[in-house]
Amino acid sequence: MLRVTFLGTGGSLPTSNRNPSSILVNREGELMLFDCGEGAQQQMMRAKTGMMGLSSIFITHFHADHMLGIPGLIQTMSFQGRTEPLTIYGPHWVEEFTRLLSALGYYKLRYDVKAVQLKPGVVIKRNGYSIHVLKTEHSIASIGYALVEDERLGRFNREKAIELGVPQGPLFSKLHSGEAVNIKGKTIRSEDVVGEPRPGRRIVYTGDTRPCEAVLNASFGADLLIHDGTLADEKADWAMESMHSTAGEAATIAKEAGVYRLILTHISSRYSDDVSPILKDAKKVFEHVTVAYDLMEIEIPFKD
Repeated sequence: MLRVTFLGTGGSLPTSNRNPSSILVNREGELMLFDCGEGAQQQMMRAKTGMMGLSSIFITHFHADHMLGIPGLIQTMSFQGRTEPLTIYGPHWVEEFTRLLSALGYYKLRYDVKAVQLKPGVVIKRNGYSIHVLKTEHSIASIGYALVEDERLGRFNREKAIELGVPQGPLFSKLHSGEAVNIKGKTIRSEDVVGEPRPGRRIVYTGDTRPCEAVLNASFGADLLIHDGTLADEKADWAMESMHSTAGEAATIAKEAGVYRLILTHISSRYSDDVSPILKDAKKVFEHVTVAYDLMEIEIPFKD
């Protein structure tokens, strides 16, 4: 399972129907937050995602609308009996931010909160996947993230294995995992019955950014690109001044990278009642696009 829940999809200002930025990824039961805007824990409750399985929080930058939900969330998990450590990743200032949380007198957590400062180019290797840190372009120090799953084993050709004399059972597993087996003096190699390795899934999350090369490079062939789409194209000058992206600019990145699906988020409050200008501008460039809304959930399937 690889599920993405959009807890908050608003721009700098919350609206009646959009919370500040926060995206939850559930990969095989492990929960990861990418940004944690104000009210994120309430959105988790509304979406019934759970929170005790949260392993990490990945912050793109330290503007308030991307991190003010952290204090309440970590205290709630402590009240609920959490004892497992939590890691907060982020750019410059993440260590100072976490120390400030610990220094607040009313925080007596039952678990450790660890800070890890990241720079573009860092790869965090985990079981079955990795998190790649991307250079983004915003008005303060900022980074983006790509969740990249490991390659999967190729398809096992059961019929071919039987034809070669391999009995059904444990030898099938050995062959599928890359080992050769010996059947009556004849060596059967894994590549005789197993196809080419298959790619895992890839999700890219930009946070707040101008269109940039690092995001483009990380997005080639991605299953999902979640990109800053703060403004419609008519506000291109404002997007440049505030170091955000327009819908058309985000769609151009998606098209050039050949992503499977684009979702625009961090939507300006000026479109709180009507996102059609943003969607229209994006669709002029890239067809497979959606404007995110709060509590939207999507499943990312394997391509084959």
